[in-house]
Amino acid sequence: MQQYNMTIDGNDVSSQQKCDVVNPATGEVFAQCAMGDAQTLDLAVKAARKAFPSWSQISDGQKVEKVNALASVLEANMPELMALVTQETGKPMAGLNGIGSGMEVGGAIAWTQVTASLNLPVDVIQDDDVALVEVHRKPLGVVASITPWNWPLMIAIWHIMPALRAGNTVVIKPSPLTPLSTLRFVELANTVLPPGVLNIVTGAQSVGAAISAHPDINKIIFTGSTSTGKKIMQSAAGNLKRLTLELGGNDAGIVLADVDVKAMAPKLFAAAFHNNGQTCACLKRLYVHESIYDEVCNELVALAKSVKVGNGLDEGIELGPVQNLAQLEKVQELADDARSTGAKMLVGGSVRDGKGFFFPPTIVADISDGSRLVNEEQFGPILPVIKYSDIDEVIARSNNNPSGLGGSIWSSDTELAKSLACKMETGSVWINDHGSIQPNAPFGGVKQSGIGVEFGQYGLEEYTSLQTIKVCK
Repeated sequence: MQQYNMTIDGNDVSSQQKCDVVNPATGEVFAQCAMGDAQTLDLAVKAARKAFPSWSQISDGQKVEKVNALASVLEANMPELMALVTQETGKPMAGLNGIGSGMEVGGAIAWTQVTASLNLPVDVIQDDDVALVEVHRKPLGVVASITPWNWPLMIAIWHIMPALRAGNTVVIKPSPLTPLSTLRFVELANTVLPPGVLNIVTGAQSVGAAISAHPDINKIIFTGSTSTGKKIMQSAAGNLKRLTLELGGNDAGIVLADVDVKAMAPKLFAAAFHNNGQTCACLKRLYVHESIYDEVCNELVALAKSVKVGNGLDEGIELGPVQNLAQLEKVQELADDARSTGAKMLVGGSVRDGKGFFFPPTIVADISDGSRLVNEEQFGPILPVIKYSDIDEVIARSNNNPSGLGGSIWSSDTELAKSLACKMETGSVWINDHGSIQPNAPFGGVKQSGIGVEFGQYGLEEYTSLQTIKVCK
């Protein structure tokens, strides 16, 4: 069985405690990784702290060169990283509409390249006979990244690359459920970066708690649940750490009566079920006008029946398993609750027999607000389809949720859709699409879906502090 170790200060670091990594398609252990603790974290933070002065002071051109070199490392090792992502997450190599481990590694390369191209210019806000006033953006110091299990490598890249590009050093903690692709990437990255610039510590929740409270960490970027994000925010108050929190979403999509149902249904299905619904910005609640409700449900059921579900390493598979047993049980619990309140399972609705953590794509009809499946984020392959009649009322219903990550309007009338989009209480709104993020556009939540944004210039600036310099003349 293959063993994976941590990388701290450029060195391979093992430990006596090991963590089994399970392939969710088989339910079997296929690898092990070392598990760190609070002492291991201290070593990593000290290494990052030691590396910060020299890394932060190298030229902008040198930082760009190093970040671009990391993109080349990802590209050169793409087949190995894809296989690791598929084995630890269960997502297919290609996936539904091309959203699989190939997209995860390919996206990581693209995000790295775009991040390398960004700049942090000095902003001159006054230059006259009285004074020269400049605003500089300076790196913060040591940035800690805590990543989830659904897109382990991609989200690691989203956290790491802007931190490095801005001149910070990094300590990353991946989910113990999916640590391998990140461990391997950090190992490879240390062939390019100076020792201590990028470190990785694996561990249980206690390591995450130690990160939150650590006095020598200047910023935390976290992607995960709202409940954990709140705990991080409380602990981070000890030294007023900067925070970027991308938290849970319960994204609503609203389908207007004027859509071409047959043309739009595949897009709706893909928005809800890519990566098996295990994406923060998946479409989680689908509101459909009563005049086309049955037609939309029928089209989604046909798509659900046609999709190929199985082991992501097999050719032609579009959807894999749910990543872990606990999440599988939650999806089943929400399905059972919906069924008990009178909702109809039009297709699917029960765990598949046999090996692995498989739950078929499930469409749920005759369900309404107040059901757990509508009110809570399911984070799995089950979609509630909710009927509405009045557009203003349904906008209010979609907003009546503590989450505010993303939302979408589906209509042939673009101007109407844009006006409705402005009424949605979310960080992002898509029109005739859902969840299509890109590396040059900011992404983040409002309400209890997070603090701060990622991606592009706005995201890069979150890894810096402002310093105003005034030269009096």
